[in-house]
Amino acid sequence: MPEMPEVQGLVDYLGDRAVGHAITRTSVGEIAALKTYDPPNTALHGATITATARYGKFVDLACGDELHLVFHLAKAGWLRWYDDLPSTLIKPGRSPIALRVAIDDGSGFDLTEAGTKKSLAVYVTRDPQDVPGIARLGPDPFDPAFTRDAFAAVLAGRRTQIKGLLRDQGLIAGIGNAYSDEILHAAKMSPYAPAANLDDAEIDRLYDAMQTTLREATAEASGRPPASLKDAKRSGFRVHARRGEACPVCGDTIRSVFFADRSLEYCPTCQTGGKLLADRRLSRLLK
Repeated sequence: MPEMPEVQGLVDYLGDRAVGHAITRTSVGEIAALKTYDPPNTALHGATITATARYGKFVDLACGDELHLVFHLAKAGWLRWYDDLPSTLIKPGRSPIALRVAIDDGSGFDLTEAGTKKSLAVYVTRDPQDVPGIARLGPDPFDPAFTRDAFAAVLAGRRTQIKGLLRDQGLIAGIGNAYSDEILHAAKMSPYAPAANLDDAEIDRLYDAMQTTLREATAEASGRPPASLKDAKRSGFRVHARRGEACPVCGDTIRSVFFADRSLEYCPTCQTGGKLLADRRLSRLLK
């Protein structure tokens, strides 16, 4: 799933390529992806893209003074940019293309989604805050107001395992499965540690790891075209999706815990005192 650094990379790329240009056409390839009907997607035709923004994992293209094209790529979605947009006709339901956007200089992009589970979401709205997922977002990690003390306030009193808390978009916006693994590895912390039990030193370490991990990944994504963002993301991982490899810090073997639709990766030596995590969602450390 695209997370905060890659989504920011897309926002920056679209800001460089699309801002100042008008949308000439939108073609819906997957009607279920379009979550709004008023304004219609055709209201974007002729509108100039004036700005780009990110809200958590949502991309926002401001179109004139009154319209916004907002999308969330979900687990298997992506943006495919073309300097010369193909002229082939999109057949609804017969391709991975959910939406095609044509721009007045001949360029444009497709929003695509692989697999059978369709979760990619597109909104045409007058205000991004009208999008339910945006309205529910917690603070952005890069917001200057999201200080170490503000982070501690989010943790306070929550018995949630820290891995789940970092992924909760209503508490902190933009972090998903991959970067929560990376943050916890950098912080030398078990993914199952209860948030409310962290002491001041652990909170300091986790906050610093979150800021450093996300800022480094965002800097790596900056300026990259969409076609190379996924590979850049994977190449920067230390533990996520690296089960069976050696931890780059201590050399121990990276382990996984599998769930129904995802897994987490961790280093036993760095994060759990050498103990292995049982392979079920509400696991405790194996004795």
